[in-house]
Amino acid sequence: MHKLGTSDRPDWSLAVVIGAGGMGMAAARRLSQHHRILIADIDSARAKSAAETLRAEGGDASAIACDITDPTSVQALARETERKGGFRVLAHVAGLGPSAGDYGTIVRVNLAGAALVAEALLPLASTGTAAVLIASLAAHGYVPPAEVDAVLRDPTHPDLVARLSAAIGAGQATPQKAYQLSKYALRIYCQRASRAWGERGARIVSLSPGIIATPMGAREFDQSPRKHQMYAQTPLQREGTMLEIADAIEFLTSDRASFISGTDLLVDGGLFAALSHNAP
Repeated sequence: MHKLGTSDRPDWSLAVVIGAGGMGMAAARRLSQHHRILIADIDSARAKSAAETLRAEGGDASAIACDITDPTSVQALARETERKGGFRVLAHVAGLGPSAGDYGTIVRVNLAGAALVAEALLPLASTGTAAVLIASLAAHGYVPPAEVDAVLRDPTHPDLVARLSAAIGAGQATPQKAYQLSKYALRIYCQRASRAWGERGARIVSLSPGIIATPMGAREFDQSPRKHQMYAQTPLQREGTMLEIADAIEFLTSDRASFISGTDLLVDGGLFAALSHNAP
């Protein structure tokens, strides 16, 4: 029931947004125009602040603390989602760049955490539900050895990090490698999960940003000469914006994308095409 003096919209469906950072907040703002928002973040204060901001702007938003690498915490998220009547949209934006964590943490957050959330919410999906998981340009143009790929295809295995370290070999367990492997595996996960989601009349896709102007992206520029080289090769000759990623999420979760599932959308200003064809 609507409450006087509030912007509550009990008649709207729920969008679950994982990650209350810059890109997560951009997605939540966009989705809040037509959905109630449940925003989740490992930082409880940040999640609450994000929800308060959205409510101050006229949205219907609530917050929950969630460590996506902890199955117990993820199940609590699923219970809260169910309590709110289920969901129409999952926008999983949380993730770590190579400069934001060590090898194991990046694998757990970017891959295991995203898969845990998707699998926990799948039973609540219904006809019209859509999930978008943020992968990366780094997920493209790379195919791991078969033994590594086999490990990556079981992303919620409790010993994922150790099994992956053993598969890739000594000296390869770097943050940069963890980022590439985790984003590749997340893209493949969405492909493989599309059948299970489709059985519920729902869709799941990945979205691969290129170089996007975010606080995390700025840190990567400070620490990665390779990122400067990639920026110079971007055909559109600029970074993308968080609003452009929010545009893509909004489209992919809308009825306009109702026959798009099990695939990946590159939002990279043409960079992958340039790298693939050795464009100057």
